[in-house]
Amino acid sequence: MTYRIRPVRAEEWREVRELRLAALRDPVAPLAFLDSYEAAAARPESYWRERTGRAAEGSRTGRQVVAVAPDGRWVGSVTALLERRGEEVLFGEVPEVDQTHLVGVYLRPEARGGGVARKLLWAAVDWSWSLREPVVRRVRLYVHERNARAAALYRKAAFVPSGRTLPVAGEPGVVEEEYEMRRPAVCAGDEGPLGW
Repeated sequence: MTYRIRPVRAEEWREVRELRLAALRDPVAPLAFLDSYEAAAARPESYWRERTGRAAEGSRTGRQVVAVAPDGRWVGSVTALLERRGEEVLFGEVPEVDQTHLVGVYLRPEARGGGVARKLLWAAVDWSWSLREPVVRRVRLYVHERNARAAALYRKAAFVPSGRTLPVAGEPGVVEEEYEMRRPAVCAGDEGPLGW
């Protein structure tokens, strides 16, 4: 099946909400997301409108991309959030370079195994490299040390462990591992999208 990968539009908050709630029902959600289905389901419409708008097409601070099936059903998503050099971030150390942080990586079970997740990741990387101000030098994400399936996906998509970790709240001795992709010395993003 062919899936179309495209940016989310601000008015698609209902679809964003539905896909997020599906992700939070996934058996690995406790390892993959810092949220719960119950908390997300209780949030008001205004929350979902604002969340969608911050990463919708045209936003300069984030980009959410989705995989859309031929019948129009959303099957997956990833969001890239811009993090500026020297500014505080939600997770991890203050960035030494302008970077993006990939979050909310999810693909419905029926769409897994065919490369769609890699295409979503690469679309988020393409957006990151396409920014002119700031010029993004690094794309990062975190994966729970027990989420082997996600770690394998990120390695297949050309991310590598950075060596940085964050402790997992409520799980002594357990960490989230940071994976990264550094901007190539010669990057098509300096001339246009990578076109993955």
